Amino acid sequence: MSKNPIDKLSGFCVVTGASSGIGLELAKLAAKDGCDLLVAADRDLAPAEAELRECGAASVERIEVDLATRKGIEDLMNKIGPREVDVLIANAGQGQGGAFLAERWEDIKATIDTNVTGTVSLVHKIGGRMVMRDEGRILVTGSIAGKMPGAFNLIYNSTKAFIDDFCVGLANELKHTPVVITCLLPGGTDTQFFERADMEKTKLGQADKADPAKVALDGYQALLKGETQEVSGLMNKVQAVFADILPAETVAQMHRRMAKPRG
Repeated sequence: MSKNPIDKLSGFCVVTGASSGIGLELAKLAAKDGCDLLVAADRDLAPAEAELRECGAASVERIEVDLATRKGIEDLMNKIGPREVDVLIANAGQGQGGAFLAERWEDIKATIDTNVTGTVSLVHKIGGRMVMRDEGRILVTGSIAGKMPGAFNLIYNSTKAFIDDFCVGLANELKHTPVVITCLLPGGTDTQFFERADMEKTKLGQADKADPAKVALDGYQALLKGETQEVSGLMNKVQAVFADILPAETVAQMHRRMAKPRG
């Protein structure tokens, strides 16, 4: 069901995880609509800023912060200051493939703190302001991985399961307000994720992947329409349906075959 559909975004838009991939493509779409942009990531944003200016953004600011940390969240909120955020695109995320018990705790915690703690903290801080003024839109990047018990990518899948459900629940809490909550559920996408997650030697890492620009457009259009969830891509929609129907043990075994490192 859609809620408060609009033709384009406007005003002040904050995009996290905007240095590349889906986040950068989402920021480009907001730039083309003429938004004032604040982009955040934990790596160099200068190339992204240059691209966004070429796309027609009214203004572009950048801040390089680690949103897995309290300081990173505080630094981003201080950069926003008293300004009202019209749109929050919470795309920052990370993952780490391999066997759970063989992973370093520091890597596990960083994934949880980025994907869950940092995302929920920003939604709480910025979403609260939106509700107070009866206006605003939030797009969060979840994943169809959240529908699958993720053997050999366990923490990532589990954090995305939380995010996918969190967004639907929050949208329900806010259904009598003008504030829109949308969750984008991509599948495998041609970004730096698999390289950073050390999953290039898996079937998932070597499979054909979606164009991040197409994935971003699906999520962006869903946000404009006011839809709660958008699974990007026909085959991902089919996969998501079967993940809901099949026994969890079967889905976990299927995921194991795709995510376990070869050799």
